Amino acid sequence: MALFGLTSVAINSGLPARAVPAAAEKGSTPQLVIIDTDIGDDIDDAFALALALKSPELKVFGVTTTFGDTTMRARIVDRYLKAVGRRDIPVFAGPATKTDNVMTQAEYAKGDAKTKFSDGVEFILKTAREHPGQVTLIGIGPLFTVEAAIKRDATTFKKLKRVVIMGGSVYNGYGLDAQGKPKPAEPEWNILNDPAGLTALLSSGVPVFVMPLDSTQVPLKDKEREALFAHGSALARQLKALYQEWIAGTPNHSPTPTLFDPVAVTYTFRPEFCPMKPMHLDVDAKGMTIPGSGKPNSEVCLQSNERGFLELLQERIAGN
Repeated sequence: MALFGLTSVAINSGLPARAVPAAAEKGSTPQLVIIDTDIGDDIDDAFALALALKSPELKVFGVTTTFGDTTMRARIVDRYLKAVGRRDIPVFAGPATKTDNVMTQAEYAKGDAKTKFSDGVEFILKTAREHPGQVTLIGIGPLFTVEAAIKRDATTFKKLKRVVIMGGSVYNGYGLDAQGKPKPAEPEWNILNDPAGLTALLSSGVPVFVMPLDSTQVPLKDKEREALFAHGSALARQLKALYQEWIAGTPNHSPTPTLFDPVAVTYTFRPEFCPMKPMHLDVDAKGMTIPGSGKPNSEVCLQSNERGFLELLQERIAGN
C-alpha cells in the first residue's frame, strides 16, 4: 500500500501496449513468490493479490502480513484465499507494530478469530533456505516483516533471488499540483512508516527492485472498475466486498482506487511494462528516498506503461 485514503493521478510513459498472453508459455516453470502485504487499509493490496493469483507465471508460495495488527490482516487474507478456492496457499503473520491507522476492511476478517497464524518471518527464511536463489519476495507494505527477517538471519535472507517492492518517492510525490504537474518528491507511506526497513533491505546484499510513486499511480476508473466487479467470479465478488468496506471506512475521498501495489506484482513477470534504472537510493529518518551518487544499490522504475498494465489487469482478473 502506498498511502491510505489518497487517490493519485498516474504517470503514463506512453510506452506502447503489447499483446498480453493469457497464460504462461507451455512448459515454462512459474516463479516462486512470497507476497508481504498490509492488506486491510487501502484497497490496492487486494487487487495486487488478485493479479498474482490469476497469473500463471507466478506460484504464490505463501502470504505474510506486515504493519499494525498483522493477525487481523492475516485473517483478511485467509478468508479471501478460502473464498476464491486457494486454500493451498498458506498465510503467516509478521511482527505486530503500533499504529493508529484505521484498518478499513477489518469487518471482512471478523467471524474467524480462532485461526492461529505462524510466524511470517520464519516462513520467509525457511522458504529462502529450502529454495536458494529461486524465491522472489514481493513487498507491498511497510517493510517491518522484511526488516525482521534480515535482523533474524541476514545470511539466509541473502538466499532470496530478489525483492520487489512498492515504495518510495524519487522525483514525484502524490498526484499533481494546481498546474497539472507531478508534485515534488515526498515521503511515501510504506517507507514513511519504516524507513529503517528499506535501509536494511538496500544493504542486505539481495537485488532490490523498486516501484516508487513515480511509476505506480495508476487509477482504476469507474468504467474499468465496474467491468471487473460485474464479472461475477468468486474473485470479483471478494474484490467488490473489500472495495465497499474501503469506501465505507474512508469517507470524504474519491471512489477511484489507485493501483500502486499491483504494479510491483506485474513487474515480476512483465518487466517491459516498468523499465528499470540502476540507482543509489539513500533513506532519511523522515522516509525520503533520495537519489545519490554512490554505487547503485537498487533498480528503480521511474515510468510505467499504464495502458498496458490496465489491459493486463482487466484480462487476468476478468478472465476465466
